[in-house]
Amino acid sequence: MKSISLWDLPTRLFHWLLVLAVTGSIVTVNLGGTWMLWHERFGLTIVGLISFRLAWGFVGSTYARFWQFIPGPTAISAYLKGEWQGSGHNPLGALSVLAMLGLVGFQAVTGLFATDAIAFNGPLYRAVSSGWNDTITSWHKLTEWFIYGLIGLHIASVFFYTLVKKDNLIKPMISGRKIVREASGKDRTGGGLAALIIAFAVAGFAVWVANGGLLPPPPPPAPDLGW
Repeated sequence: MKSISLWDLPTRLFHWLLVLAVTGSIVTVNLGGTWMLWHERFGLTIVGLISFRLAWGFVGSTYARFWQFIPGPTAISAYLKGEWQGSGHNPLGALSVLAMLGLVGFQAVTGLFATDAIAFNGPLYRAVSSGWNDTITSWHKLTEWFIYGLIGLHIASVFFYTLVKKDNLIKPMISGRKIVREASGKDRTGGGLAALIIAFAVAGFAVWVANGGLLPPPPPPAPDLGW
């Protein structure tokens, strides 16, 4: 057995910041009222985080790259038979990561077009027709329940692996290091400063677009003629 450098700092920060942002968005949407302004801010934060992670999945370090952990049928079959050996996300964990990125990303994007028909409109509300606003809002509300289920499954899986299978998944996401079999693990490589700048640039552009950066300014209010 040996200790390897598994998760880089950007991956770990992404993970815990996403936890905070999703928690904040859930709390604020349930509080409603003026808290919806913070709900929007958390949503934009999630857009930035997901965009960063998607870019980091191509330019980041070894175990953060999609090509390294996205499983094929052979890997899934080997894992179910107890024959899989590797570091980073196991095949089922990789599918969970992809599901989380897809579902949370979908929820954040639909929220940009959503409306409560009273006081809150998403930053891209003006980009589509009112009919589409209503449809996308319904998707946004429905997906919330799937997210609750996926979060519950994710937490249960982490505790199952940590307590039952004695494979601590929490500690490496804090320290970045993990004890693995000597034959199956190597230290991560890549993900340097240039890659980090690229990922930050992608995230910043995504947030700018999500906040209405490409939309024309709204028309000025009609003048008050005093009538």
